[in-house]
Amino acid sequence: MVVITKQDQMTVGVAVEALWKAMALDAVTVIPKIMSSVRSIDVIEGDGGLGSVLRFNLATYRVESNGAQTEKIVELDESHYRYALQVIKGPALTLRNFSALTTFFQLKKIGEQETLVDMKVVYETEKEEVNSSEIAMQPVTSYVQLLEKYLLES
Repeated sequence: MVVITKQDQMTVGVAVEALWKAMALDAVTVIPKIMSSVRSIDVIEGDGGLGSVLRFNLATYRVESNGAQTEKIVELDESHYRYALQVIKGPALTLRNFSALTTFFQLKKIGEQETLVDMKVVYETEKEEVNSSEIAMQPVTSYVQLLEKYLLES
C-alpha cells in the first residue's frame, strides 16, 4: 500500500464563522442543497459531532455502492476551525481504487468576509496512478467552491 497526501488551499469571500457553520455544523442539511449528487444525509451513529457516522444517500450511483457512501467525522475542532471526514465505504473509495481516504479542512480568518481554506486529502492505494492525487482533490475544491456560492447567495 502507498499512502499519498495532496494539499491545496483557496481563499473564499465568506466570513470564517459562516463557512465553518455551513461546512462542519450544518453539513447534513447544507450538502444536499449544494451537491446534486447527494439526495440527503443521515446521521447513523452519534449526534452529528466528533465520531459521528454519516450516510450520504446518493442521487446517482453505481450498483456496487447501494446508493450510499458512509463517512465518519474524525476531527471537529471549533476553536481552530478544523474538520475532517474519513470515508468508510462507498464510491469515493471504489471508483478510485482507494483503500482509505480522509479529507481535512483548516479554516483561517483573513478578513471580515474572507477565509483561507487549507485542504488536505490523505489516501491509500495499491499503486499511485498518474493523476490520482488530482482526482482525489477535485471534489474537495469543488465542495468549497459550492459552499462559497451557497453562502454568498443566501
